Amino acid sequence: MKKASLIMIIGSLLLLGLFKFPLWHIQLEAPQYPDPLGMHIFIEGIQGEEEFDIQNIDGLNHYIGMRTIPKPEEMWEFEVFPLVIIAMVVLGVLIGILGFIGKVGYNWFLGWFVLMSVLGVLGMYDFNAWLTDYGSNLDPNAIMKLTHPDGTPMTYSPPLLGHEKMLNFDVTSLPHTGAWMMFVGMSLTVVAFFVGRRKREKRA
Repeated sequence: MKKASLIMIIGSLLLLGLFKFPLWHIQLEAPQYPDPLGMHIFIEGIQGEEEFDIQNIDGLNHYIGMRTIPKPEEMWEFEVFPLVIIAMVVLGVLIGILGFIGKVGYNWFLGWFVLMSVLGVLGMYDFNAWLTDYGSNLDPNAIMKLTHPDGTPMTYSPPLLGHEKMLNFDVTSLPHTGAWMMFVGMSLTVVAFFVGRRKREKRA
């Protein structure tokens, strides 16, 4: 169990990468912008990929009635998500330590993974709901009011994952370094479960 417990601890600690690296990245490409505009989404806020990207995106959004990119204090998620990640890291390390000294079994490793997976799905659902609201709740007094052929107003929700065409912009939304570190960390906790189980089966 000691090897499995060490893997569990390492996997849990990899989540700390979310405090250093972006969780997600959204890029906007258009002919009038030789250098694409980009947003890095961290668990503590949103930053432009380049210095003036957020300012330029807000300027474009203004014309079609979209709100400005929210600041950290304007979204409760940027206060809650860091606390959730810290709690899961502490819990994962604690489980690993207890496993190392033989106080808990390998099933706890899988339990941590399941809990983290549920929290991750809820986070993705919340992120997608925000994107949908951000792109559809438009200012009725916007300078540009574009509609579909049937007369319904256009919406401009960026994709949660993948590519989408929005007016003359190609918008791509993909996981970034923080998300991949989280994925690897969570995968390691599953590895820890199977290593612990195999060790137990050999003793039986």
